[in-house]
Amino acid sequence: MRDHNDLLNMNERSLAQQAAVRRATFSPGEVKELRPFSIWEISQFMFDVPADTLRKKLAEDTSLPQGLTEEDGRQRWFTLAEISELRRRLRFRGKSLSPERPKGRAMRVAVSNFKGGVGKTVVAQHLAHAAALDGYRILCVDFDPQATLTHSMGLTEVKEWHTVWGIMCRDLCREADRFMESYDNPEDCPYPSSEELPEDVRSIGAQRFQDFIQKTCWPTIDIIPSCANAAFVEFASAQYRSLHKAWSFFGCMDRYLNELPDDQYDIIIFDCPPAIGYQSLNAAFAADILYIPSGPGYWEYDSTTSYLGQLGDAMADISEGFAELAPDAGITLPKRFADIRLLMTRYEATNPLHIAMMEALRNVFGDDVCNNPIEMTRAVEQSGRFQMSVYEQDYRQMTRETWKRARQSFDRAYDEFLQTVLNAWRSNAKGKESVK
Repeated sequence: MRDHNDLLNMNERSLAQQAAVRRATFSPGEVKELRPFSIWEISQFMFDVPADTLRKKLAEDTSLPQGLTEEDGRQRWFTLAEISELRRRLRFRGKSLSPERPKGRAMRVAVSNFKGGVGKTVVAQHLAHAAALDGYRILCVDFDPQATLTHSMGLTEVKEWHTVWGIMCRDLCREADRFMESYDNPEDCPYPSSEELPEDVRSIGAQRFQDFIQKTCWPTIDIIPSCANAAFVEFASAQYRSLHKAWSFFGCMDRYLNELPDDQYDIIIFDCPPAIGYQSLNAAFAADILYIPSGPGYWEYDSTTSYLGQLGDAMADISEGFAELAPDAGITLPKRFADIRLLMTRYEATNPLHIAMMEALRNVFGDDVCNNPIEMTRAVEQSGRFQMSVYEQDYRQMTRETWKRARQSFDRAYDEFLQTVLNAWRSNAKGKESVK
């Protein structure tokens, strides 16, 4: 017979193996570092200019970052911080290298599905990295207690009070006090104040909103991380709801992100857990766009169908149950998305079954299906093995064509993603201008 001790022992063995993998993959201090990028990559994939033209610009202005040159003098390598400076200072044919950034707050995208293993974290990670290389400032929010996205960003020691759980505790305290202050006589309030909440909730709730944001090895990507203990948020949140029945638990992340300065980030990407619970509902209600990855098999399609139904039912129930309380809590119900997109992952262009499944998805969902799936390549397989996205992998570790093919697959998916984001962003900016 086996019990929880066996589970804990297995966990300890796995943690030791994880540490060994990090030592082999990251730097000797187990701190993940972002590799430099060559002029070939920068010119072809980031700036879209001839390499010789870029070299000429660098030679003409030696105050620009010059990168590090290989011993044979054939290639120069630049950090992402140096690339960001080049974006700010260089112009080609009078055109800026900075990406389009409509006015207003950052756009928020939730990558979510009910089914595990369909590539939610891989998609969230690669979209974040592609956007960062495109010049955008990114905030990732890891809602998944498995914390794969957190680990892939180089964070390994995370306390649960610095996760979404902490944000929910902080929100509960703030909402409890807001309710109390809405009564002329506090004794008439049927709900507890923050002082009446459990001590652990109050201590976590005392944090500042910037305390949850952590730096990553990418200078233009920050993250609100997750950890295994954050799984307890599903149980704790049920307890908190019983303490304060008017608490709009699903609006915590939206209220939190509304505190951030509009210009602190450009795009915020949520990596959601494979379940519909307190965390995934927070992601859904905070998101502008819902991205739903689905694998090329029938069971992924079946699970995606279930996910759509269950998420829709949950959001409908919330819209009805909290209709009267939502306006004072700063929430608009029913929740509306600027767009909902389905993205095929692990796709093999030569596999007849995958082709048939893509056609089936398009027959059912039409234009809501992304035109560019994420293709399964050797570089994609290695991204999970080495805890690195295709963008982080050094093309010198494989054939350049293998790396280039994988990158181009993600680039096509990212380009489509960016157009979806920009369309929603422009529409949002125009809406605010018309209100003025």
